[in-house]
Amino acid sequence: MFTDYTKIIIKSGDGGNGAATFRREKYVAAGGPDGGDGGKGGDIYFQVDKDKNTLIDFRYNKKFKAKNGENGSGSNCNGKYGEDLYIKVPIGTIIRDAQTNKVIADLSKPNQIELVLKGGRGGRGNSHFKTSTRQAPRFSEDGDKGEEKEVILELKLLADVGLLGFPNVGKSTFLSKVTDARPKIANYHFTTLEPNLGVVKTKDGDGFVIADIPGIIEGASEGVGLGIQFLRHVERTRLLLHFIDVSGQEGRNPVQDYKTINDELKKYSEKLSTRKQIIVATKIDSMQDDTKYKELEELAKKENLEFYKISSVTGEGVQELIDHVSQLLKMLPKEELIEAEEKMVYTLPDKDKEWEAKRQGNVFYVTGRAVDRLMGRINIEDNESMYYFHKCLKNMGIDDKLKELGICDGDTVYISDWELEWEE
Repeated sequence: MFTDYTKIIIKSGDGGNGAATFRREKYVAAGGPDGGDGGKGGDIYFQVDKDKNTLIDFRYNKKFKAKNGENGSGSNCNGKYGEDLYIKVPIGTIIRDAQTNKVIADLSKPNQIELVLKGGRGGRGNSHFKTSTRQAPRFSEDGDKGEEKEVILELKLLADVGLLGFPNVGKSTFLSKVTDARPKIANYHFTTLEPNLGVVKTKDGDGFVIADIPGIIEGASEGVGLGIQFLRHVERTRLLLHFIDVSGQEGRNPVQDYKTINDELKKYSEKLSTRKQIIVATKIDSMQDDTKYKELEELAKKENLEFYKISSVTGEGVQELIDHVSQLLKMLPKEELIEAEEKMVYTLPDKDKEWEAKRQGNVFYVTGRAVDRLMGRINIEDNESMYYFHKCLKNMGIDDKLKELGICDGDTVYISDWELEWEE
């Protein structure tokens, strides 16, 4: 099964907690603090895997989590860093933020690796909190929690040439003739329900990749049928071969077919609608009359487009088209075909600057990541730890904010999950 779009949840590892321990050795009367730091949580990376060509591995496995960092211990032993997680995807995968739809990473190069989510910082051990006046700190710091995000994985095939057109116009037959690909071929609509790739070997030893894009119908840019999924794969191509049936067997109007497909391209992407395009009149071996063919040829002249006629069944015109495409690709630049967006790497916010204080009646609430982090390193049973706590409240500006809100002696204040009584 070909899978080219899925959503998954990724979570980086939590940082390990710092240790609050003291040196205890024979003949050492008063050993100082020797708590080690917690290890950093694992990062999340995405990596291109040349052996993968779909996103089917993510169909049932939807959650990925890096390892947590280990806690610190005595004797200044730091905790082990959490193992990073590498998620392997096919080349051509785009990673988007599910909330904003912004591109986080575009994995379009062989062996490319991108950092997407950073692990939480490890907490500091009590040895970091020793000062000239605080010789025996009985508190340490908790590690930061990792970050969790929902992301979209979107596969866009990497091909030099895209075959474009309505269903049953001969794209699959053409691909089977010029490459080793073996797409399913039959005389009914929507034989091709997923993109097929094939490599063309030219006379001079060069080669290029052709993508047989499933037939696009009117309304595809709005998601009619499987339109959006199909149009997604045209974006990566440098050249479009627009196949149009001129046989007249199905009563189609070639000129109208051309306009309909290009309208869908323009609605989906303005940039895509300006991509280099060649009109290819197909099934000329079974053409009932040349009226429709001549109308299409006139349109090509009017639009200043190159025009070729072929029969994939008899082989007429096929080699000439392939030779021309090969020469044309040597002149077309390999540009970035996806709109350039600023690459995003999720980083943990500065937790020491995130807090909020509010008042409800005579009860005050202080919440936020900064106070969660602070309370993680406070021992309320220890005088030195509480002194450190009050000093942090003042340095962070929480003290002044509570006074501004009108806090008085004896008022109740909730700081994170702790209920405390305010004293001046």
